[in-house]
Amino acid sequence: MAATHDTDPANRPAQGGSFDTELVKMALVLGLMALIGPFAIDMYLPALPTIAADLATDPSVVQLTLTVYFLAFGVSQIVYGPISDMVGRKPPIYFGLGLFAVTSIGCAMAPTIEALVALRFLQGLGAAAVMSIPRAIIRDRYTGPRATRLMSTVMLVISVSPMLAPLAGSFVIDAFGWRTVFLAVTVGTGLSLLLNLFVLPETLAPGNRVPVDFGGMFRAFGTLLKDLNFMGLKLIGGAGMGAFFTFLGSASFVYMDHFGLSPRDFAIAFAANAAGFFLATQFSATILARLGAARLMQAASVSYAAVVIVLFALFAVGLGSLPLMIGLLVFSNLFMGLIIPSAMVMSLEEHGAIAGAAASLGGTLQMVTASVAMVIGGLMFDGTPLPMLGIIAVCGAIAAVLALVTVRTTSSTA
Repeated sequence: MAATHDTDPANRPAQGGSFDTELVKMALVLGLMALIGPFAIDMYLPALPTIAADLATDPSVVQLTLTVYFLAFGVSQIVYGPISDMVGRKPPIYFGLGLFAVTSIGCAMAPTIEALVALRFLQGLGAAAVMSIPRAIIRDRYTGPRATRLMSTVMLVISVSPMLAPLAGSFVIDAFGWRTVFLAVTVGTGLSLLLNLFVLPETLAPGNRVPVDFGGMFRAFGTLLKDLNFMGLKLIGGAGMGAFFTFLGSASFVYMDHFGLSPRDFAIAFAANAAGFFLATQFSATILARLGAARLMQAASVSYAAVVIVLFALFAVGLGSLPLMIGLLVFSNLFMGLIIPSAMVMSLEEHGAIAGAAASLGGTLQMVTASVAMVIGGLMFDGTPLPMLGIIAVCGAIAAVLALVTVRTTSSTA
């Protein structure tokens, strides 16, 4: 259905020995850029109870600072991708990084919870550029297992955030207060801007750019929305991210208020939950090459669902504990680490000519789906782990059903 897309040969990586060097450079630049947005989330997670007390509000309102961030982050991706197809990848990145830096400083000075919510929304608008466009950059240069390998390497860099950012945030918060977290994020944004200026090449040659045509953008969206494989893969990713976002919104209150962990202990427990995802992303390209894309997606989705449903059932009958929850979440994230990068690559594989539009629409679908799950989690939260685990189990079941129904027709990536 979709046309294939080859960028200028000069933009393609060299074959042979230089490939690994090129891949590492691209992974570091793209990974650090994509890390900015997650760091602005994970680093201040230990402070959520403190923010609630400091700004005289309750947990559900503090969770709204996450929800509006993700909503803005998701919806604005639908604009960045097509614009990057029209003007190149780098100009929208510069805009996004600039907006993110300015609003990060604003968040550090927010006097009320209402101001913080509004600034987090604007911050999400900036963060969307540095999350959606790197996926199109990868598609500009690589396809197949190489694209999956680079995507997995980028995910490795991003995986540092949930493992290290809460711990770093707990130290910063203890020493200087929660507002300092946003100043630290501003410094990281400046570093990313320098790397984009001096290291990252423009990967979309002028001859491969599409005219400024918003009618064409909506036609591209129409094509994608009618593609069962694309929609299935993006909704699988959305269900997986919905489970993760639900955990993000509730974990600090569950771990610290319900189980009595300190901010430092919460950061360590949160890092442990990310370890499974971290490990699995490193093997996703190898497993994909051996099993084929469709079989990998189906097996990983069904396995993830089975683990999180068992976890919910154990807590529902009163057999749950903190070690059990951490252990099974680590195990389930092994499968999620196979699902997310593979779904990203598979969904773009047949849409190279509109990679920016595909990346942005896919990102929007995933983020909006995940944000809805987070909102439901906030509304249902009662101070215990059960609502959080229930929503995670539902998201896992949805991903498994979609994988079995829609991915069956997806051609394996060779």
